[in-house]
Amino acid sequence: MSRCWRPQAKTVSSTLDIPGKPWDTPQLATELERWKLDGRDVSLLIGGPEGLSPACKAAAEQSWSLSALTLPHPLVRVLVAESLYRAWSITTNHPYHRE
Repeated sequence: MSRCWRPQAKTVSSTLDIPGKPWDTPQLATELERWKLDGRDVSLLIGGPEGLSPACKAAAEQSWSLSALTLPHPLVRVLVAESLYRAWSITTNHPYHRE
């Protein structure tokens, strides 16, 4: 039996899953702004070796795809941190070299 995270009332939940939406950095910056304006906490759900259970996927509001590849958990954490940092930089009007 797989366990699943349970969403809280004041939490935006997004799975990190291959079939999710592939956001580029400016799109992620837009999502960050939306999350901030919404005033809720954000939970990013990373699956185990077998991925997320269907119940977890169904409970999440969004699904974000980092890559079509299956990635090891330590690498996913680094990619998410870097992606969020770059997106946050855009939201604070820091120059973004890809624009």
